[in-house]
Amino acid sequence: MLLGILIVAGLLVPVFVHDTYIRHLFIIAFIYGVVAASWDVTLGYAGIFNFAHVAFFGIGVYATGLTAKLLGLDPWLAMLLGGFAASAAAVVVAVPVVRLQGVYVVLVTFAFSQLVLQLVISQSQITGGTQGMVRVPTIWLPGYNFLRDYKFGYYYVAFGLLVVTTICLRWLVRSDFGLSVKALRDSEDYAVSRGIPIAWQRLKALVASAFFPGIAGGFYAVYLRVASPEIFDFSTSSLILSMVLVGGISSIYGPIVAAFLLTFLSEGLANIDNFAEGRFMLVAAAMVIVLLFFPRGLASAWPLHLGRKSARAAADSAARLKRV
Repeated sequence: MLLGILIVAGLLVPVFVHDTYIRHLFIIAFIYGVVAASWDVTLGYAGIFNFAHVAFFGIGVYATGLTAKLLGLDPWLAMLLGGFAASAAAVVVAVPVVRLQGVYVVLVTFAFSQLVLQLVISQSQITGGTQGMVRVPTIWLPGYNFLRDYKFGYYYVAFGLLVVTTICLRWLVRSDFGLSVKALRDSEDYAVSRGIPIAWQRLKALVASAFFPGIAGGFYAVYLRVASPEIFDFSTSSLILSMVLVGGISSIYGPIVAAFLLTFLSEGLANIDNFAEGRFMLVAAAMVIVLLFFPRGLASAWPLHLGRKSARAAADSAARLKRV
């Protein structure tokens, strides 16, 4: 019921909000929401300290930009290809990661992210190097121009991507697969004793969590018409990780809510005199305050009836696991 109300509200925003900058903020928040919620699949539900997640987003950016601009592929198909490219990269990351634990996972995934960045910079004749790629072809529909509609069309494409991502991720984490990766996270020995394969399930978790960020990266490229190596910066990773932590791990909706809060808070402070440079400090302070009062993120402050619903879902999941 609540999800339906939010979807209707999201559909009506462009009807009442005509300012292109506000629409732009919504679009960026939608993109970050997709990336943050997908990251929670590995970080929150599977318990994999995956710091290559933003690299998957960046791979989607460049895969879409390169295929659309250099190969002339339709941008809609290039965006989808960005999702598959990100999932393929997740397979490469998973090979050494699925057998590792703790800090070793962090080191390997972070190293992969830096490797991708160096590859982008070194192949400057193709990727544009540190200058990036400009004039990436944008999406189109017959008889419709996305560039002259005051971001009306872009808004609905981004909103549709967020809705589809949320539905798919919620289905994924509530499925038997989602139950199995949570069992591996909570008690690996018990999960293995029930016949759950560690490497295979973690591989699938990484691949599944990379697909939608890859598509979101592709949309990011065709929306801004730029593919820049800045997307791999630590600041981007820390911002999206903050959305996951503030929103609450093991909660698909929490990181999405935090994506909206942090995006609008950051940009709102940037428009206030003398706050443009210090806004990140204020955002960081706000994050600390939230985590002090809600160590498990904003999702832990959901209304009680939602908490009871979650508890019933957890009990049902436990019963299903015993039957495995």
